[in-house]
Amino acid sequence: MATLADACVEVTSTDPPSAPSTPQHSSSASSSPVSIKSLPQGPKYKLVSEGDIQVCRLNHTRTIVSKIMNSKYLRRWESHHIVLDHGEIRSATPYGFMELGVPYSGIEDVHIISRWDAGQKFCIRITIQDGSLLLQAHNGYLRDQWLYSIQWKKHMYKYEKLLKNARRPEVLVKEIKSMIDVSLTTPIQDVSVYQFPLDLVSELLQQVCKNSDVITKVAHENIIVALAPLLENNHPTQEICDFFSKHCKNSPRSSIVIELFTPVVQRILKHNMDFGKNPQMRFFVQEYIQALNCQNDGIRVVQNFVRSMHGPSHTCPHPRVLPNLVAVCLAAIYNLYEEKSNAMHNNIDVIFEENDWSEKLLCYISMLETMSEYDDWRYVLGSLLQPIPFPDDAIAHEAFTSHMKSVIRNVASDENCDVHQTVLAIREGKEGWFHLYCPGGIACDDEGDLWGVMLRTLIRCCCKRKKFLQGMTKMIEPVMLLAIRDNVAAMEVLCSMLELEVISSQDLKMQMITTLQSTTDGKRMYAALCERQIALRELQQKGGPKKLTLPSKSTDADLTKMLSSGSFGNLECLSLAFTQVTSSCAHELIKLPSLRYLNLWSTQFGDVGLQLISEHLHKLQVLNLCETPVTDKGLVSLSALKNLRKLNLNSTSLSALTFEGLKEKLPALQECDVRYTDAW
Repeated sequence: MATLADACVEVTSTDPPSAPSTPQHSSSASSSPVSIKSLPQGPKYKLVSEGDIQVCRLNHTRTIVSKIMNSKYLRRWESHHIVLDHGEIRSATPYGFMELGVPYSGIEDVHIISRWDAGQKFCIRITIQDGSLLLQAHNGYLRDQWLYSIQWKKHMYKYEKLLKNARRPEVLVKEIKSMIDVSLTTPIQDVSVYQFPLDLVSELLQQVCKNSDVITKVAHENIIVALAPLLENNHPTQEICDFFSKHCKNSPRSSIVIELFTPVVQRILKHNMDFGKNPQMRFFVQEYIQALNCQNDGIRVVQNFVRSMHGPSHTCPHPRVLPNLVAVCLAAIYNLYEEKSNAMHNNIDVIFEENDWSEKLLCYISMLETMSEYDDWRYVLGSLLQPIPFPDDAIAHEAFTSHMKSVIRNVASDENCDVHQTVLAIREGKEGWFHLYCPGGIACDDEGDLWGVMLRTLIRCCCKRKKFLQGMTKMIEPVMLLAIRDNVAAMEVLCSMLELEVISSQDLKMQMITTLQSTTDGKRMYAALCERQIALRELQQKGGPKKLTLPSKSTDADLTKMLSSGSFGNLECLSLAFTQVTSSCAHELIKLPSLRYLNLWSTQFGDVGLQLISEHLHKLQVLNLCETPVTDKGLVSLSALKNLRKLNLNSTSLSALTFEGLKEKLPALQECDVRYTDAW
């Protein structure tokens, strides 16, 4: 038998030098939260749940442990598939050393054996009451992975038992802090490292903390301080959201709201994908916003928070922020009007605080107003508000519609077509903000001032102008009313309707002309209209060439000059290929009544011009857009050209989806060149 000197072994009872230290947190909730220590440097390990490893079990007393450990001939190794269960370490095939599992509650210590005899050096020693369990891995990294995984499982089991049995608030808070410190410092990288403490605290809050004798106000704040580091990279659970919401409601001016809840709310708004799956998260954000509103100069504090969520750059880097903010505002406004309705139905038993209710309503509308200040947010905001997603009580409430005017004004004043078009109805047969604020409409309280702003932007919009004017035939009386009040936009609408002949009634045309001639600006605009009509009739008189080709390097001004030189009523074929014309020339092209062939190959004719000619040149049969900067936005409007037979979209930004839609909506189409596009 070998002597004790044959295999000298040093057994360490402490963790390896690389083991992380545990950060200490202040237990005082009233003081500002201390900065969290950064995670330990060094290798990270995936959590091991099961795997193959060599096992040796030694039954001994503490007095002879070193002798047995030093005698390598007394050791026998078995191969086992070890499983780290919820409550114990067990083998998938229980036999030999692992016939019985090792419960975590019976483990006294887990550490690395730093030196070992040759061939058996990557070992972990698990000290139990009546001996030791040795685990031997193939390399040092795998050994450390098993070590930290076992330690983590042991900690999980320990804190689950401790916290569920804790009854004194100071003990509860202390153990929660200790558990979170372990989560923050373990080198294990796994979702459970942060999710387990959150789930466990949630369960405690749901069961134990409902007892006011167990959870005091100080303990309440200390738990929030302890949870804060975990929530920097994780969403709070529903129970934690309820817990935080109560604190916001009961102590809105607490320093915790600003210092600890702000980063949590910011993360929710940046990363949440669906409040429907966790409504408590939305309620927490609402209560947080109302807590900000309770600060000194609360509305300004709320607005500054919204601005901080956008960031200092022109474009917000987080695409989920705006939809989440809007969702919070819409849900909150719905809740407010539902609360008011319930209070009115139970006015005997319910004391409704009108001032407090109005302050909350103004808070959420001011958030929408702040969102509408940003150019990059305005389109999404307008799209989300386009269906008018508010209760009928809100639309009929003068205070609501009055405060919403600033939001709608910002959207309607945007020069981007996609943005200001959102004030119109989302589809035919519905009403939009444009209809609500029309003079005589349910929301109009300014004699049509806001409506005039919307009218001005829409009449000068570069696309769908004729369609808009056709829809205005049902609102001609408010337009004439504003024209009498010297509203220039209303006069422009009347002139455009006369010019494009969208009104068939002669009596109504005479009323419109009379209205225009009742003001100085109206007379001037009508006189200019008459001059244009005379020039248009001259242009459209029968005569002139049937085919016309402009020389290369011709510009929009050259085309305008050419068309003003005589009659072009017979012009059927126009080639502008390889010229320098842009979408601006579309206003001249739509004056050609007989045009059937249009060649725009290799020009700068874009989406805006394409939308305009699609509204007017319905006789067009052949269109060449090869190598033009048109995109799907303009190409979809080609579906209005029902007589189109040949279409060249070679080398454009056509998508396969748009191409399929055009084929369905253009029944006369016979040839279509889509080479070098995404549809090819």
